[in-house]
Amino acid sequence: MTSPLKFAQTTEESQIAEFFQQSAGKWRSQRRYYTLPEGETKELVTIVTICFLESGCDKLQKLSQMHDLAASVSLTCGAEVTWESSDVLKARRESQGSTLFGALENTLYRDRGFATSKPVTAKYYFPNPQTLCLRTEYSGSVFEEELKLVGSKYRTRQTIISRAGEQLMIGQYLEKRINS
Repeated sequence: MTSPLKFAQTTEESQIAEFFQQSAGKWRSQRRYYTLPEGETKELVTIVTICFLESGCDKLQKLSQMHDLAASVSLTCGAEVTWESSDVLKARRESQGSTLFGALENTLYRDRGFATSKPVTAKYYFPNPQTLCLRTEYSGSVFEEELKLVGSKYRTRQTIISRAGEQLMIGQYLEKRINS
């Protein structure tokens, strides 16, 4: 008999699966980061590739193990995101990497965070089907993100990073689909 945990999906899980599927493809992301309170600005162009991951795939099983989830529990879906960034103002390569996301109920499991290489979790919700909101907390910092699909060719993102109740950085992104 198959465990009902593997097949029962919440509304949030259905929405995150659809959001990841609609986001799959290659994107050109124009990013601007504002350091607060000084106001220093950093501009990046990033090529982002998003691959949808089905429940039970090897990458999601590995992610489940990283988070010590029970073997009877399967992440319902996920995404693998790879990126390569260049600093626009300094005309140099900034960073490259990848991260895994896996969904279970209203939690996103990640293999790494924005400011750590350790596994982290985020709570997520959808104020509407095109907008995904995340809240991640670790090491005394809070990362609040909003990702919005604008038709099939654009996404906007905003990230606010805070520590001890004080906002430290705002990241704003306009992403244009290169292909699907």
